Amino acid sequence: MAQYIDVDKLVTALQDFADERGWQPFHTPRNLMLALTGEVGELAEIFQWLTDDKAARLMDDPAVYEHLHEELADVLLYLVRLASVLGVDLDDAVADKLQKNAVKYPATVTGLVKR
Repeated sequence: MAQYIDVDKLVTALQDFADERGWQPFHTPRNLMLALTGEVGELAEIFQWLTDDKAARLMDDPAVYEHLHEELADVLLYLVRLASVLGVDLDDAVADKLQKNAVKYPATVTGLVKR
């Protein structure tokens, strides 16, 4: 089976980071999920009130684009940490979900399924 994502180094780096700071007791699934939700909210704030056109051109403003990078990274870091703490192999989860989505949303020539 193809590997879609490899987060092993990131999992190790995040574990080391938490261990070095004594954060392990605070990295419960509930706390990590809440932190992840907060970071998704911060990411959403960047897009709040923007038109689709302005949202598509965020890279035109270096400060906003850097903020976008930071928030996307925060979301990824918390997601990977949460999966690690829960023992979820993200590569397996992604492969499984892609397979299920292919069945649920079959490809068509036009991109639309006629019903």
